[in-house]
Amino acid sequence: MKEHTMVKLREQPQLLGAASLWFHQKWGIPQAVYAASMADCLQSGGIPQWYLVLDGDTLVAGAGVIANDFHLRRDLSPNVCAVYVEPDHRGRGIAGRLLRFLCEDCRQLGFPTLYLVTDHTSFYERYGWSFLCMVQEEGGGQTRLYVHHARR
Repeated sequence: MKEHTMVKLREQPQLLGAASLWFHQKWGIPQAVYAASMADCLQSGGIPQWYLVLDGDTLVAGAGVIANDFHLRRDLSPNVCAVYVEPDHRGRGIAGRLLRFLCEDCRQLGFPTLYLVTDHTSFYERYGWSFLCMVQEEGGGQTRLYVHHARR
């Protein structure tokens, strides 16, 4: 099986435009919002951070780590967000490798505990995440919040 390339956006800033457009197309949040967060990533040694998975020159998966992913528990931070793998690349372990990659990078940056909101009920557990609680979303409703503690 071909190995995909894991990329820290801060180490390949030339990908910012393509990455912000790709995330916008997947999640419907304005491209400018992604671009601004990614520009902040390039300037900081902390949060936010953005991670990409390339198949050659093609972006096939990605995720971010931001302060808050649209929930009311501001104390549960930082949050993994926008995890996405292109449908024709799913089932190959890419999401798991991406999550391990970003968790380790965040641990090295001084963020050993990460949070993630999702409606999935079993997907993230296989990658070391644990259900923590239900949280109120900014727009109303509730969603599941998971936690991951990095191992040293």
